[in-house]
Amino acid sequence: MLDQMTLYPIADDVLIAPGGKVVVRTYGIASDSERVSYRTWVTGLRDQPRYWHWGRYEEAATGHRKVLEWLTGRGPQPMVA
Repeated sequence: MLDQMTLYPIADDVLIAPGGKVVVRTYGIASDSERVSYRTWVTGLRDQPRYWHWGRYEEAATGHRKVLEWLTGRGPQPMVA
């Protein structure tokens, strides 16, 4: 199944924190050319990886920026679209 999926990178960021690095990745996933789902994954947090699902490309790009603002203390934790 994974070999039939296509990843469309939207944004990648790495934040350096006192406990190590935090990686934020947003990408689209498609199993066929008609349906793309968008996700933002955050790894490197102490609790567990966190992720958000987005409905459209524009929401994913905006959501990625909001996740960065939340992680840097400049905004609230984003809600999933």
